Amino acid sequence: MEMFLHHVQVSGPAGCEDRMREFYVGVLGMTEVDKPELLRARGGAWFRAGGAEIHVGIEDDFRPARKAHPGLAVADVESLAGAVEAAGVSVTWDDRIPGLRRFHTSDPVGNRLEFQQAAR
Repeated sequence: MEMFLHHVQVSGPAGCEDRMREFYVGVLGMTEVDKPELLRARGGAWFRAGGAEIHVGIEDDFRPARKAHPGLAVADVESLAGAVEAAGVSVTWDDRIPGLRRFHTSDPVGNRLEFQQAAR
């Protein structure tokens, strides 16, 4: 059976959608995807880049994921890190896996994200 990851969901508090759009679209360069009509009343937003999707769901008792995280491979991890830092968001490089260039950052509500250099 063939399987691939369709999306990862992170959470946020009510009313965070505009801040998430500014970050996921404006900083990371993702595109917002229209949510199905039946799900729009729940709030949140969906974003896509290439074959990766991140869905932001609204959670009443929201607490950011500090350990769990989506890990996304990008063509130019250095450029993305520069864009994140230019937006005033902290980047923490992690060299604990030999041969893998990667960094961690957080979205506007504190969810942890990892980006790594795609294999060439």
